[in-house]
Amino acid sequence: MKRRELLAAVPALAATALPSWTAAQPVYPSAPVKVLVGFPPGTATDVAVRAVVEQMSRRLGQPFVVDNKPGAGSNIAAKAVATAQPDGYTVFAITIANIINAAFPGANAVDPLKDFKPITLIGNVPNVLVVHPSLKVATVAELIALAKAKPASLAYASSGVGTSPHLSGELFALMADVKMVHVPYRGSTPAVTDLLGGQVQLMFSPASTVLPHVRANKLVALAVTSPRRTSIAPDLHTLDELGLKGFDTSVWMGLVAPAQTPSSVIGKLRTTAHAALDSSEIQAIYKAQAIDVLKTSDEALSRFLQSEGARWSKFIQQTGIKPE
Repeated sequence: MKRRELLAAVPALAATALPSWTAAQPVYPSAPVKVLVGFPPGTATDVAVRAVVEQMSRRLGQPFVVDNKPGAGSNIAAKAVATAQPDGYTVFAITIANIINAAFPGANAVDPLKDFKPITLIGNVPNVLVVHPSLKVATVAELIALAKAKPASLAYASSGVGTSPHLSGELFALMADVKMVHVPYRGSTPAVTDLLGGQVQLMFSPASTVLPHVRANKLVALAVTSPRRTSIAPDLHTLDELGLKGFDTSVWMGLVAPAQTPSSVIGKLRTTAHAALDSSEIQAIYKAQAIDVLKTSDEALSRFLQSEGARWSKFIQQTGIKPE
């Protein structure tokens, strides 16, 4: 074949060869997907994520395996995902805690904006201010009065330094002009256990974690920390309504992947997660757990993370809170 004829034949040869090459590529996902959660089993984030990824597993035909790696305000799990292969087989359950971690000056934390590619938000849970019955307070006003009368005598639990429950307590102390003692735990479950036992007196905890204990009269709920009341406990006032204007420390959660994960994979994960969130099964689970369904595009999630980062950076600078 002459050189001119050979060059003329190249496009045709490429056209016939390309379909067979494309067909040889594995369809994503072709193996199990690991989903890292930075908090213990049974926490609000864990419950929300498990419900969604179970549906995603059914829809995509591969196991989505939840791996709980608590510690350092979920930063341990975050680092494991940020350094994982960006192939779509490692996903992270990002929460408000990761934004707060990165907001500490000089903190050795993952940068959610640089180290991850956003998939979607999946839910939001208001924190609930609960107290042990032994305090004998029934309102936020009574709690503030007690804290003012006995400065630094009340201990509040949290799921760790830099988590939403911790910053809720710090924001409450600032806005109410009271002094309290912070007692951090490794997750909400052990914190609530000690609260039930009376070792600590109060906590700002995700609604799904503490409302069952409120219904059993083991804890007293005083208010929610979200801008709006929660549908699962509509009689609970917001702290904003009770005079702490602008108070908002809800626990939001979403899914992200390592920064260089292909956009096609991100899109497939997002579409599948949104379909799961639209299902009546997920909505029933979320309602029972006081979780509001949230869905976002990658651009919207990026803007949201930037806004949250700026908000908490300003607050941390204002209060001088230090990381662990």
